Amino acid sequence: MARLAAEYPGGAPELCALRHRNPFELLVATILSAQTTDERVNLVTPTLFEEYSTAAELAAADPADVERIIHPTGFFRSKTRSLVSMAQALDQRYGGRVPKEMKELVTLPGVGRKTANVVRSVAFSLPGLPVDTHVGRLSRRLGLSREEDPEKVEAELNAMVPAKERGSLSLRLILHGRRVCLARRPRCEVCILNDFCPSSTLPSRRGGTGNKEGGPGVPNH
Repeated sequence: MARLAAEYPGGAPELCALRHRNPFELLVATILSAQTTDERVNLVTPTLFEEYSTAAELAAADPADVERIIHPTGFFRSKTRSLVSMAQALDQRYGGRVPKEMKELVTLPGVGRKTANVVRSVAFSLPGLPVDTHVGRLSRRLGLSREEDPEKVEAELNAMVPAKERGSLSLRLILHGRRVCLARRPRCEVCILNDFCPSSTLPSRRGGTGNKEGGPGVPNH
């Protein structure tokens, strides 16, 4: 945690790559980010938020207009259904305000634990550890978890990480996974964690060699 914090400084709001001005915009952007890049989301959200700046406006939107705007993010029809339904629920149940509690967030259409944790940690500075593919992969490579299920990975990491650090750690693992610990060809030679990572392909500073298969019992994915 200390090394990643030095490499990727800042708190969760600063580390988040999705551009937003308030919790509602972050919630929309996070739903859009499924199966696409943050960069692509950031290309469409300025137009989307100009047209629909509140939950009430998005709730009343013509789905065809929303689809046209978010088309570049992929899966635009299903994402539009989630966005409009989420906005309707937000408007009807919470007066258009994004709730802070996990049990309320996950009742919104299109919102699972990962999205809820993003909103909690980034928008509200509350405990939340989103587990995406990067966080799951790095957790297994580093020997922090053997689990494949994101909720089980989250539970194991939560037991190790102070509540106030969870969101920041998740975002740092995501950045590290994108820049260094790549899925197919990890850049172990420049990794700041390579001296203790059980999956490192480099000779260990503690003696012996790293295990290219992911270390003893640690899956290499």
